Amino acid sequence: MTDTRYWIAFNLVPHIGPAKTQRLLDRFGDLKAAWHASHFELATAGLDKRAYDSLLETRQKINLDVELEKIARAGVRVVTLDAPTYPRLLKNISNPPCVLYVKGDIISDDEWAVAVVGTRRASVYGKEVTHRIVTDLARNHVTIVSGLARGIDAEAHRAALEAHGRTIAVLGSGVDVIYPPEHKALAEDILKHGALISEYPLGTKPEAGNFPPRNRIISGLSLGTLIVEGDESTGARITIEDALEQGRETFAVPGNIYHRESRGTNKMIQRGEVKLVTCALDILEELNLTMVEAQQQVQAVLPENETESTLLKILSTEPIHIDELGRQTAIPISMVSSTLTMMELKGLVRQVGGMKYVMARENEEKYKTMPNEQMNK
Repeated sequence: MTDTRYWIAFNLVPHIGPAKTQRLLDRFGDLKAAWHASHFELATAGLDKRAYDSLLETRQKINLDVELEKIARAGVRVVTLDAPTYPRLLKNISNPPCVLYVKGDIISDDEWAVAVVGTRRASVYGKEVTHRIVTDLARNHVTIVSGLARGIDAEAHRAALEAHGRTIAVLGSGVDVIYPPEHKALAEDILKHGALISEYPLGTKPEAGNFPPRNRIISGLSLGTLIVEGDESTGARITIEDALEQGRETFAVPGNIYHRESRGTNKMIQRGEVKLVTCALDILEELNLTMVEAQQQVQAVLPENETESTLLKILSTEPIHIDELGRQTAIPISMVSSTLTMMELKGLVRQVGGMKYVMARENEEKYKTMPNEQMNK
């Protein structure tokens, strides 16, 4: 596991994003070694000239100890791609950020998340629909992920908080730079019941080019993405495209056919890019989240043997075929099948069709194999 400071270091280098950082990690085996590599070693590491020059310049300028102190003073936590606390759903996308700056708390229940995005010029209808759907999702213990923007984003965050739910804001700036500035109070409220997240270093201004890459994090943290209002050129469409690329579910609320801000969402529905929804239950059923509250109670259940424990470490909220479970665990299929049957009876897992299974609740530290002396009693 690479020292956090070197993940931070490469995140500070312009023109070296997640893909190039991963390339350097593969080449040198460790980011510390890559950071201290000679000019010749870097020149043969496959970097283009712009990235190469940028790395040489940046490592001469920055003091990593000062950067770490700045992060600590801001009350910000850094979660790196190789950390066990890195969000699993986000890690599974094709280009996850190497570093997440987190202010507030991300908890295991936040994997039961739905992203809500839409126009900054929301109509009264759009705000009302967002408030109603998000309120019902939050009351069903679903975390709401959005981007803190004006319009639909802000309405989604507020509705989640009013319903005493959890919400996460993904920023296109540093987590210490709130944009728009009138949402500073909203950001403070989010910190009490969720988190502010960014892949951008502290002090980063909300430049236009930061927001399209930010959108992949919004969808990547979520099981599905809902868009409420947006014209055909809306930035929220990028989030839907990211979600589709990531293999996540996509939803849209139909809008007034005469309203400009509904043209984009209505077209997405027409083209089959998103599923039409009119209430929270449509989303909950599609994502198999209709029993979230009951499912959350499963985390208190302990596996009764080593086979159950092994399967629980692999199972998640994403369906996996029984053959793949057998391949990954090297356990005979007959034993996997019988064990899954017993686990299903106990409410630990669910079969979702096609011999595919999901965990009835996300794997946590509480899932541990009982000591042998307890199992033998």
